[in-house]
Amino acid sequence: MHLRTPDALPIAPSEITSESHYENRRQFLKDAGLLGLGIAGMGLASRDARAQPPQQGTSIGGAELKPELTPWEDVTGYNNFYEFGTDKGDPADHAQKFRTKPWSVAVEGLVAKPGRYALEDFLKPHKLEDRIYRHRCVEAWSMVIPWLGFPMADFIKRVQPLGSAKYVEFTTLLDPKQMPGQRSPILDWPYVEALRLDEAMHPLTIFAVGVYGKMLPNQNGAPLRHVVPWKYGFKSCKSIVKIRFTETMPKTAWNVANPGEYGFYANVNPTVDHPRWSQAKERRIGEFRRRDTLMFNGYAQQVASLYGGMDLRKFY
Repeated sequence: MHLRTPDALPIAPSEITSESHYENRRQFLKDAGLLGLGIAGMGLASRDARAQPPQQGTSIGGAELKPELTPWEDVTGYNNFYEFGTDKGDPADHAQKFRTKPWSVAVEGLVAKPGRYALEDFLKPHKLEDRIYRHRCVEAWSMVIPWLGFPMADFIKRVQPLGSAKYVEFTTLLDPKQMPGQRSPILDWPYVEALRLDEAMHPLTIFAVGVYGKMLPNQNGAPLRHVVPWKYGFKSCKSIVKIRFTETMPKTAWNVANPGEYGFYANVNPTVDHPRWSQAKERRIGEFRRRDTLMFNGYAQQVASLYGGMDLRKFY
């Protein structure tokens, strides 16, 4: 199995799940319908995702980071996915019959190679990697999640954005019959999120198709989502059906719904509070104590240069 993380990634080697916990490679390929496509480097977890050996803690950015991964039951049972309901347990309860096969993704806008890509074709050229990332939600809770995916930059290079493209917009499936939360007017459906092109091209930004080495559960954004670890979780679009490249900043779901509380950038910044709670502290799921929130979620060394000269309180 091939494990690769970007240089200086602020996750200690002790936090990477051991290779012995990544098995059943062929079963994953079979379940995903990807046998015979030549996809390499797929690490898979054992069926008991809680069977992690004790590991040593490490100090990152002056804050203690406990290396234990958030248990499978919490990663898959405590979710924000409003398409299936607003309570944290609603996605796991209401998404079980959600159909993810067949699946395709439309690529539109300022690219040389637009078109509709079946999921198999979307994944076919890419090598999947194990990525252990912090996940920080705006409600001041966090997790440490082992994603399985590939750099978004690999796909962007493949579709060849034009020189005028400056943003990448992502859209979630709109299907109120399958997604009961979309029957509520809480958001202007479908869910739309976006990144600046340089953010999307950053090595830390990935398309994820699995977690704990298994195919993404429906409640976690199956079959395809993206993950941007230095931003709050709502910036990651789930169950993606469209990717559009634009010259102007797209309107995004939560920024449209409540621009005073949810900015376009949504970078984790402990000095910028949500109007209804402080973001200076966070509580990792499974723990009772609160810890200091790290600037850019602990990835400042890797991503701060993207925002040089910007007022990070104004562009929140």
